[in-house]
Amino acid sequence: MFYHLFYPLSSEYSVFNVFKYITFRSAYAGITALALSLILGKLMIRALQRLQIQEKIRSDGPQHHSSKSGTPTMGGLLILATFVGSTLLWADLSNHYIWVVILSAIGFGAIGLRDDFIKLKKGDGISAKEKIFLQILLSLAIGIYLLYFDPARAEYATRLSVPFFKGFQPDLGFGYLIFIVFIMVGTSNAVNLTDGLDGLAIGPIIVATFTYTGIIYISGHFNFSEYLRIQHIKEAGEIAVASSAIVGASLGFLWYNSYPAQIFMGDVGSLSLGGVLGTIAVIVKHELLLILVGGIFVIEALSVIIQVGYFKYTGGKRFFKMAPLHHHFEELGWSEPKVIVRFWIVAVVLAMISLSTLKLR
Repeated sequence: MFYHLFYPLSSEYSVFNVFKYITFRSAYAGITALALSLILGKLMIRALQRLQIQEKIRSDGPQHHSSKSGTPTMGGLLILATFVGSTLLWADLSNHYIWVVILSAIGFGAIGLRDDFIKLKKGDGISAKEKIFLQILLSLAIGIYLLYFDPARAEYATRLSVPFFKGFQPDLGFGYLIFIVFIMVGTSNAVNLTDGLDGLAIGPIIVATFTYTGIIYISGHFNFSEYLRIQHIKEAGEIAVASSAIVGASLGFLWYNSYPAQIFMGDVGSLSLGGVLGTIAVIVKHELLLILVGGIFVIEALSVIIQVGYFKYTGGKRFFKMAPLHHHFEELGWSEPKVIVRFWIVAVVLAMISLSTLKLR
């Protein structure tokens, strides 16, 4: 909105020329989302308490988590509202990638919201099959649009960028659509599995999204992408405004979600944040890098797969003391804050390694 209101005035008043720059609008999109989150956070917590939208702690988790029962949940609505609001204020709304990102966040958020509401009524959310089916449908819609309805991407749409290799970009053809679905659905559910401790999931989300903000800007800038020998994605630089808004909204949410949490994000938050992170990775053609950038999410998801597989194979034995992995460390005697901060540290290290791949090619 601000871009369309003020940038046209730059021909008469040079001060408004700053609205042309993605870096300026990205910074203020993040600041705006953060400010809105901090202002609206307390109001949302009170509203959720009044409506008795509260977390029900599962009996099969760590015993000391029972004290968290009754904490307001569905705080992901705060993240979604402030992220979308800030993006609409600061982004160039004629950019189609902005709308892909917004609709992805809202779509995955709607699936999570449905799950959260059913959990409140019945104790269990929607079935895993229904959740995966809805996620696949949404991912297919986004993938089909990017592959077949975005002519600017026609030349490289189905090519896969491989970290550390400059010239190796295999063309997956129709298989790339399946790959897109796998990345988006996998990331959405991996973030959901990670969301088990106060601030555990939102920390790596902030780190990963901030990392991708840099990658977005570089990929959308012809000279920078040419210098680093990475795929230039025309008009993708504008997504940095949206990703910065996600970082700001997430920081504001972390203010209330840090240990001991005053609010949980719920599936509406975890599914939407994971889905939109996967969407951004696909748009800027750095899908495989997400495995490294979001390494914490990958590890958490793998720990569940290993635990379930080992349990079935051995007829009831456990590979970890408890899964996902963060509960395993709790069972080993690590305090909750220690698990959270150490996972954050790993997320930062993985992000730094990820950024190094842009040059090491």
